[in-house]
Order: sequence, then structure tokens, then C-alpha cells
Amino acid sequence: MEKRELLYDGTAKRIYATDDENILYVSYKDDATDYFGLKKSSIAGKGSICNRVTNHLMQLLEKNGVPTHYMAQLSDTDSLIKKARIIPLAVIVRNISAGAFAQRYGVEEGIVFEEPTIELYLKNEALGDPLINTYHAVALKLITHDEMEAIQQMAFSINSILKEFFKSIKIRLVDFRLEFGYLPDGTLVLADEISPDNCRFWDSETHFRLDKDRFRLDMGYVEEAYQEIITRITNA
Repeated sequence: MEKRELLYDGTAKRIYATDDENILYVSYKDDATDYFGLKKSSIAGKGSICNRVTNHLMQLLEKNGVPTHYMAQLSDTDSLIKKARIIPLAVIVRNISAGAFAQRYGVEEGIVFEEPTIELYLKNEALGDPLINTYHAVALKLITHDEMEAIQQMAFSINSILKEFFKSIKIRLVDFRLEFGYLPDGTLVLADEISPDNCRFWDSETHFRLDKDRFRLDMGYVEEAYQEIITRITNA
């Protein structure tokens, strides 16, 4: 499968067309930014780790009945994915209070919810990716109520599968960001990535953070945290 013209050059990855209009070539980068690009740097090995973690978890989800856009890993940093029409909503699943949730509602981090919760954000950096609800999304004609119900069900299913997996490698899945899209045949699939870049991972025993918060909050041991995630996953 040949890599052709560059379609997207983001902070975390580049996406290219291929000689098949329904297949895309994704290349992960070591570049790192905070929430809105105010802080920029790089994390050694991040591209390779995010690519491999994402692909491992996508395959795990596929085995458990969750359709994804994953196709094949080509190298440590490069993969093939199915082309999907991405829904412009970020779906955040939260199991434990942390980050923006704790700040917004004035609660401490580490509160374990009795049941997971979902937040929706409009994917629009110019507007600061505002928090919205289902009715807003429907009013903006981004999605229908039925589609939102399908996304919520899939998100909760993903959460259950991933929580159980990470529990087995002594990691608490605090929260994570999902994106969804539609394949040309209309199939709803999980898209984008699942990695230390868009998940919060805490060690089950020490609560040591193993994710991008170490970069955002200048906590140090960033590369070591990312490496710990791929090590635990590949040894599972």
C-alpha cells in the first residue's frame, strides 16, 4: 500500500492518502502539546508507543465486538486505517474525577464514580472545543438522537472492556477521549487513537500517573511513564 499525498498534519500524527480511496496511512509523531498548543515539545519514543498501544487496544476491542477503523501496523510508528467520516464530537468517558472535571465542578481528584459518566465536546479549536450536550449536537445537525444513543452504548462498552484489561495490568483507567466515525458502508466505528496521549492512566497501587499529564503538569518522568504503559501492555 503506497503512501501518497499528505491529508492532515496534526500535533500527534500525519495522515496520508493511499492508492486505495478507502484506506489511509497514519504516521505517529513524537511532538507533544498541551490542551490548546500553548506548550510545545517532544517526547522521545511517543510516536512509536502511541501507535503500538492504539493498535493493541483496537485489536482487543475488535475481538470483543467493537468495530474500529484499525487495519494493520506497518512499522513502530506507521499504520493503515479505514477511511471514515469523523463525527465532530469528542466523547470523554470518566470513571474517576480528574483534570477538567475536577476543576470545573470544584471537587478533588480521585473520586471513584458509582457509574461512569460521559461528556461531549464540540471539536472546534477556534472555539476552545466547548462542552456541549446531546440536544446541542442534534440542534447543530452533527448527529441524531439515535446515533448518539449508539455512540453512548459503544463508549460504555469500550470502557468496560478497557477497564477490565487495565485492571489486569494494575492500572486504573481514570478517563479517556474517544472519536467515532462512519465507514462508507454506514458502519459506526471507533476512530483516532487510544493511548497515553488521550487517556489518564494511574498505577493501581501508587496512583503514579502514566500518561500525558506528566507533560502537561511538568511532573517529570514523561518518557518513563509512556514506556511503562507499552511494557505492561505488551507483557500482558
